[in-house]
Amino acid sequence: MLTTTTHGAPVLAAAATLGVGAVVVAVAAVVDGVPGAYGALVGTGFALAVFSFGVFAVGAVARLMPTASLLVAMLTYTTQVLLMLVFFVALNRSGAIEGSVSREWLGGAIIVAVLAWTLAQLTAFSRARIPLYELVREERSEPLGNGLSEGVRSATEGGAR
Repeated sequence: MLTTTTHGAPVLAAAATLGVGAVVVAVAAVVDGVPGAYGALVGTGFALAVFSFGVFAVGAVARLMPTASLLVAMLTYTTQVLLMLVFFVALNRSGAIEGSVSREWLGGAIIVAVLAWTLAQLTAFSRARIPLYELVREERSEPLGNGLSEGVRSATEGGAR
C-alpha cells in the first residue's frame, strides 16, 4: 500500500465509532439498564451505518468522476440528514421509544458516535500524504536511431556537453 492512499480513514473512523459506541452502551447498561443499552446500541449502529454510506458513496464517485465529488458530497449530506429525520419519525410512530429504547441514550449515542467518526476522519486525513500532482515518467528501453534514449538530446541539439 502506498503512503498516498487514504483507505485507512473510513476504517479508522468506523473502528473509533465502534469503540466509543461500545463504551456508551456499557455505561448506558449500568446507568439505565436494558432500555438505555438498547438506545445506545441503536444510536451507535444507525450513526455508523449512515456515515459509512456517505463515505463509500462519495469515495466511489471520487474514483470514477472526480469533478462530481463535491456535488455528490452535498447530496449525500442532505440524504444523511433526511435519513436521520425519517429514522426518528419511524421510531416515534412505532412506539419503540416509549418503552424498550431510551430516547436520551439513543440521542446521546448518536451525538457521541458522530463526534468520534468526525474526529477520527479528521485525524486520518490530516496525516495522509496526498500528492498535489503526479509526475509522469515515460521510460523506453530501446534507443532511438541516433543511439540516444528518448528525452535525451545530444550536444549538437542543445543538450548537455
